[in-house]
Amino acid sequence: MSVINQEVTARNWQEAAAPVLEAIHLQKHFPVRQFNLFGEKQVVHAVEDANLALYPGRATALVGESGSGKTTIARMLARLYDPTGGEIRFRGAPVKLEKGPAALRAYRRHVQLVFQDPFASLNPVHDIRYHLSRPLRIFKHARSNVEANEQVLALLRRVSLTPAEQFIQKFPHQLSGGQRQRIAIARALAVRPEVLLADEPVSMLDVSIRMDILNLLLRLKEEEHLALLYITHDIASARYFADDTVVMYAGQMVEGGPSEEVTQRPKHPYTQLLLSAAPDPDRIGPDGKSKSTLPARGEIPSLIKPPTGCRFHPRCPHAMPVCKERFPKRTELGGGHWTNCFLYGDGGDAPIPSTQAAPPAAPAQ
Repeated sequence: MSVINQEVTARNWQEAAAPVLEAIHLQKHFPVRQFNLFGEKQVVHAVEDANLALYPGRATALVGESGSGKTTIARMLARLYDPTGGEIRFRGAPVKLEKGPAALRAYRRHVQLVFQDPFASLNPVHDIRYHLSRPLRIFKHARSNVEANEQVLALLRRVSLTPAEQFIQKFPHQLSGGQRQRIAIARALAVRPEVLLADEPVSMLDVSIRMDILNLLLRLKEEEHLALLYITHDIASARYFADDTVVMYAGQMVEGGPSEEVTQRPKHPYTQLLLSAAPDPDRIGPDGKSKSTLPARGEIPSLIKPPTGCRFHPRCPHAMPVCKERFPKRTELGGGHWTNCFLYGDGGDAPIPSTQAAPPAAPAQ
């Protein structure tokens, strides 16, 4: 390897080793409307003390049941919601929570969100040309109609909608669910972002085309060197799709690390519960029943008055008195794997770090 190539490789590694987008001790409370003027004001404790880091060229899965706070985190990272507490950092610098449209446009030039329902996120009265050319014009990537038209066709080809000329004049209702989601992904790519937040991008689609969309996102992640956040309730797909996995329950992050470690050697009882509910032929015994399942007890608690301490303790088969008193600190398990659980030591003595896992080791020169 030449000296120039070594310098380029080292510089690229230094850039890749630093997270492009971070959430540090992020918190979000939603006020509850009340008609009783003298009643105590209540809030929904949607997210508590969430820490997340997204690296260029890596996919991170955020896993949990509905109502666990996954979408709320994505919307805070996309600046659709302002956090109640904590901090968002982009390229190591704190993101100022300015309300001006210019500041938001500058931020969203780098961070884009793909919504769960592609039909709801596309305007039914505009054709595909409009949907894809508008961000090109807003962010000044296209200066003329001819240039915009060329780039729209290129975007359609990048998301495997070919021949592109047949799609450019269609309307959302004329497309299938998978095609609409490809348009939504193409629209996000039009601004040339560094971070892509995919909020359950395949949950509204037919099972037969889900894998195609996931493979498309993986290919784009590699080609564009995107930092990708994949939000899902399916922990089995996280193992296939993501480099790292973080598990959330009722607004709290309970476990995280490399996807292979988290899914094959889960430590937190909630992660074990999620995996026991996921289809796995290896767990089926000769009687047709699962050989290893964790008993599911109770339901997700109300986030208006959430349980004290670890919010999973009312459902946890291993709950101890200390679980009701305080939320355990992070315990490092090695190899980037961590959990917040009193079953491992005392729940950790070290302060909670700002990232969920160390980046991969630098390639040998």
